[in-house]
Amino acid sequence: MGIVTSIAPIALAIIMLCLGASLTVSDFSRVIKNPKDFFIGFICQLFVLPIVAYLLIIILKVPTEMALGVMLIAAAPGGVTSNVLTKFADGDVALSISLTAFMSLLSIISVPFIIFTTIGLFEISYVAKEISMIGISLKMFFVVTVPVIVGMIIRRLTGDLVIRNLKMLQRISIILFLTVFAAIYIEEWDNIVSFLARAGLIALILNVTMMIIGFYVAKFFASGEAQQRAISLECGLQNGTLAVFVGTQLFDSVVYMVPTAAYALIMMTTSLIFVFILRKNNFNQK
Repeated sequence: MGIVTSIAPIALAIIMLCLGASLTVSDFSRVIKNPKDFFIGFICQLFVLPIVAYLLIIILKVPTEMALGVMLIAAAPGGVTSNVLTKFADGDVALSISLTAFMSLLSIISVPFIIFTTIGLFEISYVAKEISMIGISLKMFFVVTVPVIVGMIIRRLTGDLVIRNLKMLQRISIILFLTVFAAIYIEEWDNIVSFLARAGLIALILNVTMMIIGFYVAKFFASGEAQQRAISLECGLQNGTLAVFVGTQLFDSVVYMVPTAAYALIMMTTSLIFVFILRKNNFNQK
């Protein structure tokens, strides 16, 4: 697991730096001005997603070594990918960015809490590394929160330079995201088919279920169609790099991160299909 352990923290820090560079104070103040849409997405991601993941683990009788991996991805916030695809889907990009920003900053508390609660619920005893909830929170603070703040400061100081290069920053984030998961597949290539067979089903069901839940909850409670699309994509696209980083802090084996790798592969496929359907519907309506 040497490659993954080495590159995951660096990749995550750079991804969060790029996210911070795309943010302004208005992205946070917007939540206060238009709280309804934000809180719908917030509740779906922070509460509904982990609960649905837990119920699926019970219903599908997922082995415990896979269960924690599923909860890792369920605990992770949305990522930069959701912001990019929301734009392609003609969704509310500002809402998507606000949700990603808030959930990412909150993740230093929410992710360790969900993971350690899961360890207790499933009575998991094979966590290889002695690390506390506070220990993970502190490590996440330095690779998540600090880079976001630094990125915002860089944008503030450089102004138009960052704004002109936002697309490039988004591409860098996606490339780093793909690099982390390529490393997982390379290191475990001999076992990858077996792993995907074991983890692929629950990853697919969780991903599709959450996109549907987000879509229809937003349809009934959100302001409009653009917000509905943004919330649905935020519910389905998680920050897999962050999940891998937390996993490397807990385990000495990549096997426990296989559900995360399976989910990353599946979520990209399903979200692209979702965006294609939305864009096709928009074209037919014109």
